[in-house]
Amino acid sequence: MATHYLDFEKPIADLEAKIEELSLLSSTAGSFDSEIEGLRRKAEQLRKKTYGQLDPWMKTQVARHPQRPHFVDYVEGLFTDFTELHGDRQFGDDQAILGGLARFRGRPVMIMGHEKGHDTATRLTHNFGMARPEGYRKAVRLMDMAEHYGLPVLTFVDTAGAYPGLGAEERGQAEAIARSTERALTLGTPSIATITGEGGSGGAIAIAAASRVLMLEHSIYSVISPEGAAGILWRDGARAKDAAMAMKITGPDLIGLKIVDRLIEEPVGGAHADREAAIATVGDVLAEELDALTGLSPDQIRKARADRFYAIGAAA
Repeated sequence: MATHYLDFEKPIADLEAKIEELSLLSSTAGSFDSEIEGLRRKAEQLRKKTYGQLDPWMKTQVARHPQRPHFVDYVEGLFTDFTELHGDRQFGDDQAILGGLARFRGRPVMIMGHEKGHDTATRLTHNFGMARPEGYRKAVRLMDMAEHYGLPVLTFVDTAGAYPGLGAEERGQAEAIARSTERALTLGTPSIATITGEGGSGGAIAIAAASRVLMLEHSIYSVISPEGAAGILWRDGARAKDAAMAMKITGPDLIGLKIVDRLIEEPVGGAHADREAAIATVGDVLAEELDALTGLSPDQIRKARADRFYAIGAAA
């Protein structure tokens, strides 16, 4: 897959284009190894510097990067014996939220997450990760099953928001999101939510109301998208950057507000730059957090989760 560069990565793209050009010339016009190595060092230094000072709008772009790992990538990289469970038993099988039974480093778990797709066909199939009511009702069904069998629930959040179409509203989108959020909050087994890209509005919180909420370093989590906020505040979606800069949607701000519990470091250049390393790091953190929640009774789990969410916004 060809590398996709974001707007602010243009200087890095230019350097890597020169590296590629010299590499091709090396096969026909002599060796350029020393020049190539120097350019590689320069590109790596520039990438490290650039990603060390990303502003909220830049992080929004990274969170939406089309080559960022998605739910299916985490399933493949972290879980074994995955058995997908389909349907909400009321209307149909939403493909924006996928989930099922799996094993995580030997222990049985219930997993679910938003799937955006990786090309035109799969993006349409998964509706760009924007779930309809049947997706949230499927999530409730899977959480019910997890509690019945005493399984931890691991969720992976990556959505711009719930699908706002007419059909979704006719089938009770708001009610479905509320029911899923309620079920997540009252779950009697450990639950860990990881924001892997975008965490947008109720479409995210419906499966992110967990015992622990983790967030990748360059992800975002917000009540509305920057474009939506700009449209409401200034009636101008083009001012999305201004909105992003003011909304406190990045990890450090959300840690300070007690909305997120822990940030997961990404490889230099973002999770898309080294997908295997990013996925492995997420797995290590999930294992640590799951170990910390093991052994608690259902009542202890519910109380700790309630205390966590009641603490959000409380005066220091």
